[in-house]
Amino acid sequence: MSARLLLFTGKGGVGKTTLAAATATALAAGGRKALVVSTDPAHSLGDALGVPLSGHVSEVEGGLHAAQIDPLALVDDAWRDLRGHLRTVLAGAGVDELDAEELTVLPGVEELLALSEVQRLARGGPWDVVVVDCGPTAETLRLLALPDAFASYLERLFPTHRRVVRGLLAGVAGNGTVEKWDATADALGRLAENLEQLRSLLTSPTTSVRLVLTPERVVAAETRRTVTALALQGIRVDGVVANRVVPHPGSGRGPAAAWLRTRRAEQDAVLAELADLGSVRTVEHRAAEPVGTAALLDVAEGLYQGRDPLEGGAGDGGQLLSVERTGELEYTLRIALPVGDSSLDLARVGDDLAVTVDGRRRLIALPSLLKRCLVTGAELDDTGLAVRFAPDPDLWMR
Repeated sequence: MSARLLLFTGKGGVGKTTLAAATATALAAGGRKALVVSTDPAHSLGDALGVPLSGHVSEVEGGLHAAQIDPLALVDDAWRDLRGHLRTVLAGAGVDELDAEELTVLPGVEELLALSEVQRLARGGPWDVVVVDCGPTAETLRLLALPDAFASYLERLFPTHRRVVRGLLAGVAGNGTVEKWDATADALGRLAENLEQLRSLLTSPTTSVRLVLTPERVVAAETRRTVTALALQGIRVDGVVANRVVPHPGSGRGPAAAWLRTRRAEQDAVLAELADLGSVRTVEHRAAEPVGTAALLDVAEGLYQGRDPLEGGAGDGGQLLSVERTGELEYTLRIALPVGDSSLDLARVGDDLAVTVDGRRRLIALPSLLKRCLVTGAELDDTGLAVRFAPDPDLWMR
């Protein structure tokens, strides 16, 4: 059985690493086998735990294990052979050898391999829970979108129906051996299968993202956009944590107390505006930086107040897409997408619907019924985005 997967992300500098480490420490202290792993290129997980970490899993203390994934090492180990196979495909398509070398240096490969390593750890280890300290929000959104993007590129470059016909490309290209092309087809088939497994892992009910913010308007606005972007990918957010909330000054007097009152009032106003995102956990700003498991347990106690850190975590994230007949010859595709004040754009691209929210685009494969329809309108309602379709007269009877 796969481990529960909990990913922490947030704008750079909000304290996501500390809260990820605190959560994993609390889970281990509660008797679970917990692994906390960092995919953040600027690793600081070892600093938070107060122990040196490497790409290999090591035990921090009873029940708690940790690792810092090194994407560059994964590229050296895992990407070399696949690049060779891709060069074979490109050479067979008539691409110059030097150009083929450049084209196989794909952006995002390091992050994709890091995500694959998380998957391997989650599915292959004895863990009850794997907590992931992801990079800052923008990098994390790109990371979580990569399996979809790579799968789409792979299918366009080397469609499934060609991969499954043994030796087909060797005959088409007119060069190389059948065995060489079959080996390439096998390698690309394994990549496609791995990408599908990654997508399944990210959208699984046992996977969720926990967003960390500081109570500031700019950070809160980014958090809202992140909730929408993750919903667009079909990835569930199971909670929001507001870190570094300044303590109430009470009835104290003087400039320091006045500053605290003003700052806390501003933070409370921001937290009130986030109420529609559900219950927002809060963590008070501490005078000393929490380093080591004892200090992290103290942070976790303030964060979870004695409750299970996974409370409300695993469960049904809801259906992203649903289709209903709303008229005699009209259908509505509903996309459960909390758009809010985000900018939204729709476009039809072949058999897909391109949905762009705040510059982030996803191609949503249309159900077969709607592939023969035209988009007649779209609107936002309480359920998210509703896109209306009507039969295309040129295709409907085919």
